[in-house]
Formats: sequence, structure tokens, C-alpha cells
Amino acid sequence: MAEVIKKDGAKEAFDAEKVKKTILGAAQGTNLSDERKNEVAEQVAAVIIAMTGEKQEISSSEIKEKILSELDNIEPIISEEWRKYEQENK
Repeated sequence: MAEVIKKDGAKEAFDAEKVKKTILGAAQGTNLSDERKNEVAEQVAAVIIAMTGEKQEISSSEIKEKILSELDNIEPIISEEWRKYEQENK
């Protein structure tokens, strides 16, 4: 499994659960059903797992970009909430 390179240069093992939790956190601000939120989180996490499986190392920013790209295609309301949260918490 790939190692994730954080913004500060620190490295940690890739954790698919962290990806799912982050997506579910962004989805809290939506009116989607819990079932749909979980479905989207699982679907996007599967894409990220496949992407990281091909690499030794990957940057956290690359993972974030891919998550947002997938969310834009699958359930844009979640990516909108994610971006809104980031803007408000700079």
C-alpha cells in the first residue's frame, strides 16, 4: 500500500477509512440519505484505493484532487460542501 506524503513532508500509510470519513464529513452538510452518503463514500474510496495501489508514494494533495474530481462526477453537492468548508476554514 502507498505511503501518503502530507503537506508538511511527513509520511503515513494510506488509510482508506480516513478517505471515507472525510467524504462523510463533507456530506453532512447535504440532505442526502445516509445510505447515499455511504454509497458515495465507498465508491470514491474504491477509486482512491485503486489509484494508490499503483504507487509507492502519493501526495495528500493528489488524493484530494482525485476525491473531488470523483465527487464532482458522482455527487457534486458533496464536493461543493467540501470546497465551501475549505473556503470558510482557511
